[in-house]
Amino acid sequence: MNRRDSIKAIGLGTVGTGLLLESCRPGDSNKTAEETTQSSGKLPGVQDFEHARNTELNKEQFFTEHEMATITVLSDIIIPKDDYSDSASTAGVPAFIEFMVKDIPDYKLPMRGGLKWLDVQCLKRFNKVFTDCEEKEQLTLIDEIAYPLQAKPEMQQGVAFFSLMRNFTASGFFTSEIGVKDIGYIGNRPGPWDGVPEDVLKQYGFTGNE
Repeated sequence: MNRRDSIKAIGLGTVGTGLLLESCRPGDSNKTAEETTQSSGKLPGVQDFEHARNTELNKEQFFTEHEMATITVLSDIIIPKDDYSDSASTAGVPAFIEFMVKDIPDYKLPMRGGLKWLDVQCLKRFNKVFTDCEEKEQLTLIDEIAYPLQAKPEMQQGVAFFSLMRNFTASGFFTSEIGVKDIGYIGNRPGPWDGVPEDVLKQYGFTGNE
């Protein structure tokens, strides 16, 4: 797998007009991974009905323990820990994905079906589920579905799943505190103010002492 720079280009490029827009739609308040895991305490800027809905969603559990473990491994393959920042799982991506599939139920079947597809492929090849495979075995399968233009026709279900997983991971990571710091975003900062330029003062008849 390519490292973080390639993932940014691939993941965020595909997310741009898709999942990120959905995760930022009215009512979602551009949830970060940390925000989606909170089950109590109203967040700033969240209306009462939004807080009530988020609280109810956080009480639900969609993915099984095994599915969450698989999502954790996958997210860290997509965005691993490196010299610049922590991994996707450390940024709370698995919790973000759990919340998003409950928030947008249309993603439930593709995600659960894709996770099952991954295990079936591993069972056929290595006689064990994905999370029990060695890293080399995991990456062998992922390399076959991570690059859509190179994938074989029989791997298209896996390609579709991994593209969705990659989009979720990029969305969750780069809207988290860790991800925002990783891309170097510092927010709005006041610029230096040295006063009105001398030529402007002269233009309007001021000497600069007024």
